[in-house]
Amino acid sequence: MKFIKQALPDVYLIEPEPAKDHRGLLRRHFCKREFDPFYPIPDINQSNISENLKKKTLRGFHYQKSPHGESRLISCVKGGVYDIVVDLRPTSRTFCKWISTELTEDNRLSLFVPDGCANAFLTLENNSWMLYLHTGFYVPGFEGGVRYNDPYFNFKWPTKPEVISERDGNIPLFNPGDFSL
Repeated sequence: MKFIKQALPDVYLIEPEPAKDHRGLLRRHFCKREFDPFYPIPDINQSNISENLKKKTLRGFHYQKSPHGESRLISCVKGGVYDIVVDLRPTSRTFCKWISTELTEDNRLSLFVPDGCANAFLTLENNSWMLYLHTGFYVPGFEGGVRYNDPYFNFKWPTKPEVISERDGNIPLFNPGDFSL
């Protein structure tokens, strides 16, 4: 696995090094031993798959608030998405900055999102599936979010989202002076 440092601290794009033969290929999705030099992960406690039927479906920005924060390893296993990660760590030198990347079944890239960052994605194809590995458990009442079109951040999406949950479309606008994880 190749870990490619991104502009936000502790955010990595991960490129697999698959083993190929006449049957197809095998790629490692997660290995604690390979992650530890970059970002020690205590445990993977939960795994989720997000199945998205329609192109231009938006999910996020989501994160878990302290003391139930979590890191996530995300991959697109079917279709393709445009993913944005925003740094919400008030003590970070990149607080409120964001990066974007495409994750597709063809490029096989994964994205590591550390605790204190939120991510959102917009599907680029119908039937796009995302695999999430979480270091924490989902705890109701500790969900946090940032609105996908919040003018404070000026996120750049490749196309206008068309399918959005009511919750994601109604997240209050961000106020850095009132923010805490």
